[in-house]
Amino acid sequence: MSENFQTVCVLDPNGRRIVAHKDMLLLCAIFNSFVFDAIIRLKVTANMNFFFVYTTQISNKGTALDPGIIKRAARLICTTPEFDDLAREVGLKNHREGATNAVERARLRAELDGLIAHLYGLTEEEFSYILTTFPLVPDPIKTSARNAYRDVEKGLIK
Repeated sequence: MSENFQTVCVLDPNGRRIVAHKDMLLLCAIFNSFVFDAIIRLKVTANMNFFFVYTTQISNKGTALDPGIIKRAARLICTTPEFDDLAREVGLKNHREGATNAVERARLRAELDGLIAHLYGLTEEEFSYILTTFPLVPDPIKTSARNAYRDVEKGLIK
């Protein structure tokens, strides 16, 4: 089997979960962030495979930012009844607390990017530079992420 097609195993051979849902939500948020995308793009030359993911630093689990990241990721993912169990596991009542409005989803994405930039210990200047490496992303999205970074720094986003 090719290295390029491996997936993450979340169950042991007996069917028991080895990766908690909260950890999967945290990873999902990190993997979809501007910061992680930029880190991966610095490593990839011609072919993307899991080697790059395996060798990329993920923040230390258990930081004060984790609950905010997990809850926001859940609100973006848990938007249909199929996700009700996951929603409840992370403190939402059900999928109705998921974000389906485009404006709310954009706000949550920006907040996640701001939180994750802090998780990686980036300065505002470093995060702003990373945002400039995304020429196809509309400026209002990058501005929202930068503003969210500042709001995290001020303690307005947790």
